[in-house]
Amino acid sequence: MIAVDPALFRADLEAKPATLRALAAHLATHRPWEFVRRARRVIFLGMGSSRYAAQVAARRLRVAGLDASAEYASAEGTPPPSDDSLVVAISASGTSQETLDAVAALPSYVALTNEPDSPLAQAAAHTVVMHAGAERGGVACRSFQHTQILLDALVDQLTGGGLTPIVAAAEATDDLLTRRPEWLARCGDLLKGDGVFPIAPVERISSALQSALMFREGPRVPADGCETGDWSHVDVYLTKTLRYRALLFPGSRYDGPALEWLHGRGSTIVSVGGEVPGAAQVVRFRHDDDLRVRRWTETLVAELVAAEWWAQGAG
Repeated sequence: MIAVDPALFRADLEAKPATLRALAAHLATHRPWEFVRRARRVIFLGMGSSRYAAQVAARRLRVAGLDASAEYASAEGTPPPSDDSLVVAISASGTSQETLDAVAALPSYVALTNEPDSPLAQAAAHTVVMHAGAERGGVACRSFQHTQILLDALVDQLTGGGLTPIVAAAEATDDLLTRRPEWLARCGDLLKGDGVFPIAPVERISSALQSALMFREGPRVPADGCETGDWSHVDVYLTKTLRYRALLFPGSRYDGPALEWLHGRGSTIVSVGGEVPGAAQVVRFRHDDDLRVRRWTETLVAELVAAEWWAQGAG
């Protein structure tokens, strides 16, 4: 296990704008996926945060008409690659055992990692480096953000997408960090209950899953991420028995039914990136009208609250 430290985790978060700007400068002169010409099928392999980011990228590719999946690296029977397949193995450290095992028998794969000298990179046909810098706090935070951006760059290359607004994400991140005195303490107080339950639309499901992970990994607080439409089928039941604290990432066409249940059962709602009726707090940030910037940025709210609770010994 990697040693984790709340003070260093906070420092890693505070370094996000600088590393984002460095990534933007790098991508201005380099095309990390230039070796990819076309692919009939794309298979992403990873665990934890890596797979969360891959889920969104795979869905974007499917919507564009490509065959794409985000697989648990630990799964048996991963779809076999072929000559027209692109296999992308994702691990920030490049040492995730499940991911190393998954690629061990593959004839070729691409490594997406923060460590170009790692075992995953050394055996890869090509390596795309995250350029997230060393995460000394031991928590994948900047690497998660950079994974999303670089997977979006791959999706854009395969589908003809536009420019990646990385500088805008840096400005959005800077805005949240700078205005912490205005929102962070209240947000932390509102989310204290019987657990934290992030909710996000499927297009940004990575935000809910990563946010929940931050509460579990740092302060060891019970947390579970859920997709907004699915929430009414699988998580609504908890609002009847728990002091339910919803960290809502709005934007789903099914926000309404979830809000009706949450209000009806007296649950506390903190909304991030957009206004929703009856929220106890709304945390907005610069450029949150751009859904891609919002997806890359909004998990910082959970990360900062988790860092505060962790430092205070919550959980």
